[in-house]
Amino acid sequence: MTSTVLVAGATGDLGGRIVRELLRHDVRVRVLTRPGSATAADRFRDDPRVDVVAAGYDDRAALTEAVAGSDVVVSAVSGTRPVIVDAQRALLAATVAAGVPRFLPSDYSADYRRIAPGTNRNFELRREFAAEVDAAPVQATSVLTGMFTDLLTGQAPMVLFGRRRVLFWSDADQVLDFTTKDDVARVTALVALDDDAPRVVEMAGDQVSARGVARTVSELTGTPFRLQWAGTTGTLSAMSAVGRRLSRNPDETFPAWQGMQYFVSMFSGQAQLRHVDNGRYGAHTWTTVRDVLQAHLATTDGSTAS
Repeated sequence: MTSTVLVAGATGDLGGRIVRELLRHDVRVRVLTRPGSATAADRFRDDPRVDVVAAGYDDRAALTEAVAGSDVVVSAVSGTRPVIVDAQRALLAATVAAGVPRFLPSDYSADYRRIAPGTNRNFELRREFAAEVDAAPVQATSVLTGMFTDLLTGQAPMVLFGRRRVLFWSDADQVLDFTTKDDVARVTALVALDDDAPRVVEMAGDQVSARGVARTVSELTGTPFRLQWAGTTGTLSAMSAVGRRLSRNPDETFPAWQGMQYFVSMFSGQAQLRHVDNGRYGAHTWTTVRDVLQAHLATTDGSTAS
């Protein structure tokens, strides 16, 4: 029997990739959109296996009707408290009310469960919502995959191509988990279709230290990229706290100070994945850090200032 998967956040970057991966299987995809928005209808109108349903997160009756009949609800929404906690709480309540048996919260991150309080706002919002998921009468699965490898090409200031440096905090040999957005989407689609998926699925496209990243980019460019100590994770955490206090927009999803918090979580080892099971869904050629950096360098002169 064909499964029906409802995806919230399908017009976003990761959500769109998840829909694409789901459609590689024998499924019907139901895309949840806000009333009055034409983005989802325009994007998915040419695929007969995709149905677009509209409901506001503040309209419990409409939201419950929208998810009713689905086999699993996949959340791929992105934001801060109004989205990660409030909107997802409404989506979870509608899932339970409609009798949908399974729910995937919008995690797709490093392991937020062991981070110290006050060190990572976005992770703490996920942890707060996870407590509500655990208390709900639904079979839930969180997908944890580390940092998006794609961010190493500029958005995450770790590889400084123009300076030929690779930054690290505290420990250049701390293992870091990376997975590309495409691989995250592939895993999420497989988890969504896996009725026996556990509460947490951990997978990583690559696990490498800052020292390993420096070695890789040096080999790819033929030019030495040196490791550069940027301070301790404690110092970086203090800097992020100052940035947060001075921020004019505390609800911004990815301000610079939040990026600092991500590096604190990673380089402290608190967010490291400890139960990676890449073979759960069979053999797969994962996209590595080397693959991503090589593709990036092939389309640039390697002198990106980031």
